[in-house]
Amino acid sequence: MSSSPGRAPLAPGFANGGVSHWYRAAGRPAPGPRLPGPRTADVCVVGAGYTGLWTAYYLKRARPDLRVVVLEREFAGFGASGRNGGWVLGEIAGSRERYAARHGRPAAIALQHAMFRAVDEVVRVAGAEDIDAGLVKGGVLHVARNAAQRARLAAMVDEAREWGWSDDDLVPLPAAERDERLRVEGATGAAWSPHAARVQPAALVRGLAAAVRRLGVRIYERTPVVRIDPRRAGGPAAAVTPFGTVTAEYVLRATEGFTAALPGHRRDWLPMNSSMIVTTPLPARAWKAIGWERRELLGDMAHYYMYAQRTADDRIAFGGRGRPYRYGSRVDDGGRTEPSTVDALWTMLTGMLPAVAEEGAVEHAWSGVLGVPRDWCATVVLDRATGLGHAGGYTGHGVATANLAGRTLRDLVLGRDTGLTALPWVDRRVRRWEPEPLRWLGVHAMYALYRAADARESSAPSARTSGLARLADRITGH
Repeated sequence: MSSSPGRAPLAPGFANGGVSHWYRAAGRPAPGPRLPGPRTADVCVVGAGYTGLWTAYYLKRARPDLRVVVLEREFAGFGASGRNGGWVLGEIAGSRERYAARHGRPAAIALQHAMFRAVDEVVRVAGAEDIDAGLVKGGVLHVARNAAQRARLAAMVDEAREWGWSDDDLVPLPAAERDERLRVEGATGAAWSPHAARVQPAALVRGLAAAVRRLGVRIYERTPVVRIDPRRAGGPAAAVTPFGTVTAEYVLRATEGFTAALPGHRRDWLPMNSSMIVTTPLPARAWKAIGWERRELLGDMAHYYMYAQRTADDRIAFGGRGRPYRYGSRVDDGGRTEPSTVDALWTMLTGMLPAVAEEGAVEHAWSGVLGVPRDWCATVVLDRATGLGHAGGYTGHGVATANLAGRTLRDLVLGRDTGLTALPWVDRRVRRWEPEPLRWLGVHAMYALYRAADARESSAPSARTSGLARLADRITGH
């Protein structure tokens, strides 16, 4: 391995980008066939990530006779679905207060309980379809590391009780149990929820794509969609590609962080970057010092937060924000990560789990984009008049949320009046992001303030959240 003062040690064969570590063992998949020419379908899905594939899966399960076509610019799972942290997390993608403001408190609580069930549904389908994706439902551990974080953790638990979480849904842990589970340096508090599972995300999306193909869905890869047209004069909706146009009764956009590339959608959702590193496999003596036998997901209560998992082959996959946003909503498709971000993530990881510094090195770094709406709340929309629909804006909670979105789009397309179609994120419309340079300035100001707030809180005994973080929230409406 190579390293220098202040730098992360890099393992022999270190890779940067190349989509993600999750594809490293099996190799980056060879894309399937392109769209061979014009096609007609009942439903055309644009984007072969989790949202698009779950939607196609549930539509064909419900109506095997439906003609469903999925169009993908690269290969199935190229985007966030193959690059994320592997968190199947049963938390709302957005603000329960904002959902409740429009639809009432019971509706927001219903959405939360639907998210709890979505975790189990992902596990169920993976088993039913024989998808080996390393799923372990060990829950999620939220850890505080200073007085302000501990106060936010306590407030999070209290507020959860007010929003329909029972004592079994979120449990504060005494210090002894916290340290028995996972020994985080400087931990001052922790809470655990059972509603989460670890997954190898690329294995999940590849297995899901295979299941969808077995059902008879046509997935055309290397087929970029350059325009989506609504119904006109009684004609069908359409997805236009360089290789032909797919016309359909419904065209569903499932492009998440890549949405800004479509004409007319540049300011719909902000493509936010998140970066990850993965360590070399750690030896037994390191795990003896760390714990983590139950394979919980690990997050913290910082504003500039991190997320981590213990992988099936005993590495640590560790993520956080790197360069959060590129001017003009540009996207780095290859996933390459700046060296300074690799170093910062390594510093955060080894600060929390010092044994890693003695036994491990960074083997792979990568980045991906996620979709962020202006109000930071996810949406599922179907417009019967235009024949167009979409789902996304998951703000980093997409692995489980996409499953719920897929089932909801199924019910909307099939005209079913169900509990899913009554959830408060259905047909939610929000204003667009500001034009440049305002959105670039706003996002970078937000994260600069969050970093400064974390630094201030870590060096002060006060249990109050830094005013810098509250200012950041006001700037972007987070």
